[in-house]
Amino acid sequence: MSDRLFRRETGEPSGGPGSRQLLLSDTTKGTAMNGSFARLRDDLELNLRATWARAYVRIVGANREPSWLIFDTGLPLLALAAYVYVYRTMDAPSEFVGFVILGGAMSAYWMNVLWSMASQFYWEKMMGQLQLFMIAPMSRMAILAGMAAGGLVATTVRASAALLLGCLIFSVRFTISAPGLLVVTFLLTMVALYGMGMMFASMFMLWGREAWHSVNLLQEPVYLLSGFYFPVRGLGFWTCTVASFVPLTLGLDSMRQILFGPERSLGLLPVGREILFLAVLSVIFMIGAAKALQKMERIAKREGKLTARWQ
Repeated sequence: MSDRLFRRETGEPSGGPGSRQLLLSDTTKGTAMNGSFARLRDDLELNLRATWARAYVRIVGANREPSWLIFDTGLPLLALAAYVYVYRTMDAPSEFVGFVILGGAMSAYWMNVLWSMASQFYWEKMMGQLQLFMIAPMSRMAILAGMAAGGLVATTVRASAALLLGCLIFSVRFTISAPGLLVVTFLLTMVALYGMGMMFASMFMLWGREAWHSVNLLQEPVYLLSGFYFPVRGLGFWTCTVASFVPLTLGLDSMRQILFGPERSLGLLPVGREILFLAVLSVIFMIGAAKALQKMERIAKREGKLTARWQ
């Protein structure tokens, strides 16, 4: 009697205790699934908040003093002016002046990646804040992503101002043949470049005091290898092959071809192939960043001296 009453009230089909157990099993699975989705949602929200927190600091901090924008855009133009007048003295094609202005604007991203991404964990350790990142209940990749996003926004403001000012002063004209392709190229270049910076952040952290020397070692040679101020094709096939592992090499070459045409820009490879290589580099560097971060955490747990200064 009670069994029939239970089936009538709960809607359980007739069939005895087996049907009742099946109903309880389905309910348990549904509850577990809802709990998993809730945890996933909470983790995603936490990591997004951590990403925004790190990005907010860089965006606001870089623009809190208006005079910094003047110095960061005006002074680099003095160095670019030297290359411009050299090309004009040699009666080089006018596109070469555009190469210099575009390369000078993009160099700001390389400086940001080296000094504000690759070296960041090392500076945080020296200031005694790295342990806060290590014990915080979110992914360290979220912290690096926030650093990259904030640095990208702040640097884009300065690079855009330098590009606009350079075009006005030196009368540079761009012919954008494919705006959508230009945007895709720029975004892939930034993803690959800041992915490299995220990977370097953990590597420089492991190298300790050699991080400073590593930054200085990578700064100037990349200006040459990536062809910031000249067509990179002039360096030869093998040098260009090695330089292509720096995303700015292919990104700059591709953007120049879109802005000036493949013939006048002396492009290294067709634009479509360079975009494909940039996409591959983006995946490689993002995976490398995650692996390097995991290795850094394993070493920290094993040796217990990751946050020790002057190591």
